[in-house]
Amino acid sequence: MLEHGGRLQRAVLEYGIAVQDWVDLSSGIAPWPFAIPEIPLRAWARLPETDDGLEQAAREYYGVPQLLPVAGSQAAIQALPRLRRSGKVGVLSPCYAEHAEGWRRAGHRVREVGEAEVEFFLDSLDVLVVVNPNNPTGRLLSAERLLGWHARLAQRGGWLVVDEAFMDNTPQHSIAAETWRNGLIVLRSFGKFFGLAGVRLGFVLAERQLLQLLAEQLGPWSIAGPTRVLGQACLLDHGAQQRQITRCAEASTRLAQVLDAAGFTPAGGCDLFQYLELAHTAQLHQFMARRGILLRLFEHLGSLRFGLPATDTDWQRLVQALDDYRKEHP
Repeated sequence: MLEHGGRLQRAVLEYGIAVQDWVDLSSGIAPWPFAIPEIPLRAWARLPETDDGLEQAAREYYGVPQLLPVAGSQAAIQALPRLRRSGKVGVLSPCYAEHAEGWRRAGHRVREVGEAEVEFFLDSLDVLVVVNPNNPTGRLLSAERLLGWHARLAQRGGWLVVDEAFMDNTPQHSIAAETWRNGLIVLRSFGKFFGLAGVRLGFVLAERQLLQLLAEQLGPWSIAGPTRVLGQACLLDHGAQQRQITRCAEASTRLAQVLDAAGFTPAGGCDLFQYLELAHTAQLHQFMARRGILLRLFEHLGSLRFGLPATDTDWQRLVQALDDYRKEHP
C-alpha cells in the first residue's frame, strides 16, 4: 500500500496525543462536511438501483450527457489500466502516486514526466495521465493545453486521463464538458469538496462505450444505497456548494498569508490546500506533529502540504506553532 494523508490514528499512536486533540491538515479534504440527509430504511434494506436520480443529479452537476459512479475515483484509477493492452503510459509528475502504481500493476510501461517533458514524449505514449489541479503542487493546466495533448493522443487511439479531484472549487477550469471526445477520460472525486471522503464516491466522465466497459469491470452494485441517497442530496444543493466554494477560497488565501507571514512562502496550492517546499521538511513536519498538528509530508520531494484549518481554534494553534518553530529555528 502506498503512503497517503489522513492517517490520523497512526499519528495518535506515534505521538501519544488523543485523537480529539489533533488538528488534521494532512488530507486536502474540505474540513466542513455537507449536511447528511435522512437516509430512508429502504436504502439500507434493498440492493441499490441506478434509476434513483443519482446519475441524473451528477450529469447536471458536471454538465455531461453520461457518466459512471464509482466507489471513489480510486476505484477507476485501479480499473482503467485493465481496459487497455500493455503499452506506454506517461504520468505527469509529481502527482498522486496511485496513478503510476495502477498502470504499473496492470503491466504497462510507465514513465513519470515533468511538465516541460510532455511535448517531447507525447507522440510515443499510448496514455497520458494528468492531475489537474495537481496533487500535491496545485499546478493548474489550461483546458486548451490539455485538449491539444488529447488531440495528438486520440489520432493514434490513445487516451488522456485527467484526474480533476480538486476541481470542484474552480469548475470554470474543468474539461468535463469535453468528455464526449473519444479517448478523453475525466475522473471526479466527491469526498474532497463535499467534505465526505468516508462515503467513497466518485465519477468517471467519458464516452459511452468506455463507460460500459468500465462498468463491466467493476460489476453491479458498486455504490451503496445510502451513499447514493447522500450523494444525490449534496449534488443538488446548489446553495451549499456556492458557500463551500467561497469558504474554501477564503480559507486557502488566509492559509497562504499565514504561511508567508511565518517565513514559509507557498510554492503552490489550490483552494483546498497550500504546498510548501523547503530544505528541512521532515523537521517541520515532526515539530508540528509533536504539537498535535498533522501535515502531509512528501519527503522525496522536500515538500509539505497544508490542508485548511476548520475553526478559529485550529487557526490559532497553527499560527502559534509556526511562530514557535520560527523562534526555535531562526
